[in-house]
Amino acid sequence: MNALAATNRNFKLASRLLGLDAKLEKSLLIPFREIKVECTIPKDDGTLASFIGFRVQHDNSRGPMKGGIRYHPEVDPDEVNALAQLMTWKTAVANIPYGGAKGGIGCNPSDLSASELERLTRVFTQRIHDLIGIHTDVPAPDMGTNSQTMAWILDEYSKFHGHSPAVVTGKPIDLGGSLGRDAATGRGVLFATEALLNEYGKTVSGQRFVIQGFGNVGSWAARLISELGGKVVAVSDITGAIKNKNGLDIDSLLKHVQENRGVKGFHDADAIDTNSILVEDCDVLIPAALGGVINRDNANEIKAKFIVEAANHPTDPEADEILKKKGVVILPDIYANSGGVTVSYFEWVQNIQGFMWEEERVNNELKTYMTKGLKNVKEMCNTHNCDLRMGAFTLGLNRVARATVLRGWEA
Repeated sequence: MNALAATNRNFKLASRLLGLDAKLEKSLLIPFREIKVECTIPKDDGTLASFIGFRVQHDNSRGPMKGGIRYHPEVDPDEVNALAQLMTWKTAVANIPYGGAKGGIGCNPSDLSASELERLTRVFTQRIHDLIGIHTDVPAPDMGTNSQTMAWILDEYSKFHGHSPAVVTGKPIDLGGSLGRDAATGRGVLFATEALLNEYGKTVSGQRFVIQGFGNVGSWAARLISELGGKVVAVSDITGAIKNKNGLDIDSLLKHVQENRGVKGFHDADAIDTNSILVEDCDVLIPAALGGVINRDNANEIKAKFIVEAANHPTDPEADEILKKKGVVILPDIYANSGGVTVSYFEWVQNIQGFMWEEERVNNELKTYMTKGLKNVKEMCNTHNCDLRMGAFTLGLNRVARATVLRGWEA
């Protein structure tokens, strides 16, 4: 099941639990605006190359729309629609005053030079600058983009609208980025995991973790889990997968990855089949890469007691049902990986106020939001007698529906 179909399915199940009016349900599902633009740039060799850019602005009932921009060959309207909708529910679950959006360009950033990426980013910004803004739609980095991409967007947008640091988040610190933003999603995953384990009388210390994906989110989660005494026994990335049943030395692994651009070849671990990473024996499995990796083909083989979804939509609905019957507890993506957008909100607040916070304050505020978030999700689980995924979806959907009705959606 593709990301859009799975997201719509979860939305409709939550809508039924809440007993939403059919007209309101339809209104909440349809995106506010879909943007598709052509971006043609001169390449370094003088030839022209054309790319298609997308921005889906899903909902703004609770505040400006918010969501990342990804550069990836598989960016398409369905994926962007699904991720924009997920951002609407995620910002509502986090209880920050945003709606949801998502964007991207269908390209392979590794095939483009830095100057070509800059030209592509600036052309994309020129095409959409009048449809984003500090109080309209605030982009952020995503797969294939980073703080430098946001710096280019900020600069290009400011040519049309004046200096506007709050128009993007995830910026470099020197341009108004927030301390703690780089680690935010991974740190949020840690806080979410801590809160979940505490519900079962456990702590991070002594638990065995497997992390699929060792990019920004996975590597930060591994580092922070290790610092608290958690044992990371296996990790993977695009280069391969490695395992050490006694626990990986995360500091050494991070150094190896920096020098070798991947986990492959790490000296203090055994290489394993990348496809087997999800079914390795562990207490907590953290998928932190692409969507749809946990499916009906591998769900029965998963040995983890807990799954913390650091990636967007890593678990297909069919796998959800299989894992539920096995008694596996799944902490859903729209809560578990909301640390990034929460600290993006802190960055936006700092930019608007013109007053920057110390990193300790950022991290403390994030822990407060993540801890309160799980408490609110659990309350919805108890109210509607449902699992954590439906608890999160009913929480987010209910908040957006209430805001929509209060604003007079039928007018």
